[in-house]
Amino acid sequence: MTALEDLVSLITRIDSGLHPGPDPRIAAATVDPDKARKAAVLMLFGVLDDVPAQSAKPVAPADLDVLLLERAHTLDDHPGQVAFPGGSIDPGDESAVAAALREAVEETGLDSGGVQVLGVMPELGLIRSNFVVTPVLAWWASPSPVRVVDYAESAQVFRVPVRDLLDPDNRYTGTLTRLGRTFSSPVFQVNGLVVWGFTGMVLSGLFDALGWTVPWDTERLLEIEI
Repeated sequence: MTALEDLVSLITRIDSGLHPGPDPRIAAATVDPDKARKAAVLMLFGVLDDVPAQSAKPVAPADLDVLLLERAHTLDDHPGQVAFPGGSIDPGDESAVAAALREAVEETGLDSGGVQVLGVMPELGLIRSNFVVTPVLAWWASPSPVRVVDYAESAQVFRVPVRDLLDPDNRYTGTLTRLGRTFSSPVFQVNGLVVWGFTGMVLSGLFDALGWTVPWDTERLLEIEI
C-alpha cells in the first residue's frame, strides 16, 4: 500500500475500535479531564518537498515527509521543543479538526484548502501543561509554502523526511532528570534537532501502529538538555 493508504487504513481501524491505544505516559487519563484544557494538533503528511532525505536506507518511501515546528524558546509551555502545529481549542472553533487547521495556518501560513483531513486519533494527555490533546491526521493533497508566521510562537517551521525519522541511526531513548526523577521517551535526532517528549512518543506510537517502524536500539541513550 502507499503511505496515504496506510494512513487511511489506520483511521479505519481506530474508528472500528481496533487501535492498540497510546503510550500510557501520554494517555488522556494521565490528566484530570475536569480541569484540563482542550487542544488539537495537526499531523500532516505529504509528498517530500525539494529537500531530500539524508538517509539512503529504504526504511520508508523516499518522497514522504511530515510537517513540524520548533517552538519559540521564550514560551512558558514546552519552550524550544519540536512539535506538531496546533494549540488550544477556542470557543469559536467548531471542532478539534477546525482548531488544528486554524492553529496550523496561524503558525505556519499553510493553505488549509490543500489539506485532506483523514480523521482524528484517540485523545492524549499532556501532563506538564495539563492539556487533553486531539491529534488530527491529515494528508497534504496540495502542499503550499510554509514559514514562521510569529517568531514569538515558533523559532522555525520545517518538513522532515519520514525516512530520516525512521532511520535507526537517528533513533535513541532520551532521558531527562528533573527534581530527582528521570523521564524517558523515544527520540528522533534529525537535521540538528531533537524530537522527544510528547511529540517523540506520538510519532513513535504512530509509526508502530502504521507498521512503518524498523528495529532500532532502544538501549542507545541520549541525555536531553533543556
